[in-house]
Amino acid sequence: MKNAGSALMGIGTGVGENRATAAARMAISSPLLEISIDGAKGILFNVTGGTDLTMNEVDEAAKLIAASVDPDANIIFGATIDEQMVDQVKITVVATGFDETKKKLRELSVKADTEGISDTSLIPENGEDEDEWDIPAFLRQGKH
Repeated sequence: MKNAGSALMGIGTGVGENRATAAARMAISSPLLEISIDGAKGILFNVTGGTDLTMNEVDEAAKLIAASVDPDANIIFGATIDEQMVDQVKITVVATGFDETKKKLRELSVKADTEGISDTSLIPENGEDEDEWDIPAFLRQGKH
């Protein structure tokens, strides 16, 4: 996951039946962000639960997360027991490797242009780097 570019972090919690899959879904999807972990090349996640946490629950969460990322993604995970967590599961996910996908989209757009197919929606206007817009305006102001 070293030098993998942008990263996305998500945390989800689940209680009761299907708590691990509920926590995994919450961790990989954030309604506040317009991006998801789809296509991520690197995933680090941790499952934390009480003494009642089963390996089957960890496996269910891992399958759900793995299905949402690149098939060749490097996935590293761990499981932790916290005796104070009763009937609940917390999953923390860190996903990286999104810049590779953006780069491929730009290359495909340039290739399409040279072949007579024009889809300029994939290329930022005026040569601007679209990653700049991922940074809030109050943080960007100090860059220029």
